[in-house]
Amino acid sequence: QVQLAESGGGLVQAGGSLRLSCAASGSVVSDKAISWWRQAPGKQRELVAIISSGGNIDYAVSVKGRFTISRDNAKNTVYLQMNSLKPEDTAVYYCRALWAGHDSWGQGTQVTVSS
Repeated sequence: QVQLAESGGGLVQAGGSLRLSCAASGSVVSDKAISWWRQAPGKQRELVAIISSGGNIDYAVSVKGRFTISRDNAKNTVYLQMNSLKPEDTAVYYCRALWAGHDSWGQGTQVTVSS
């Protein structure tokens, strides 16, 4: 199993930046599809970005061009760099690992963007 721990959330003004980290333990991230999701109050959880084990990357349309997902295998960590933040980006952000029929989530980190 892999345990995931998100960090880096906080309060930021619109137009600002944050970098979220998803640190893995118990197993490596390099052979897994790691994704970032978010859930705003009263809304369904939605996929934000994903990096496959092969390094393929995709983003939600709403964040494309503003967010960047990356993976540091040496640190066993996946990052989400978020720039040009908007109030509608406010949510709890979760990372998720998928591999060989397994599915693991972190506990989430709150991101609040003020206008």
